[in-house]
Amino acid sequence: MKYRMLIALLAGVLGAAGCRVRDERVLTVNVPEMAASLDQARVRRAIESLGGVKADKIAFDLEARKVVVVYDSMVIAHKNIEIAIAEAGYAANGIPAVKPRE
Repeated sequence: MKYRMLIALLAGVLGAAGCRVRDERVLTVNVPEMAASLDQARVRRAIESLGGVKADKIAFDLEARKVVVVYDSMVIAHKNIEIAIAEAGYAANGIPAVKPRE
């Protein structure tokens, strides 16, 4: 009886450890106010500070004013990425830029 309970407990622990899956997604963010490398640096800092974002997979297209972000949706939602960009002072996919308080 003790062995059955021990085996059941061990199976439960091992089974729970494998439950979390990764769900990498790609998000394209339109940032119409991003026109220069300084803007790109600010947006990059805002995105890189977020958990779940693949910092080495952030791609910028200054000409098209877009940012492509690879992220783990099990860690962060795409809206959080857009809001972080808006809080850095840039409109993102229709979310208005948050202007700093004076």
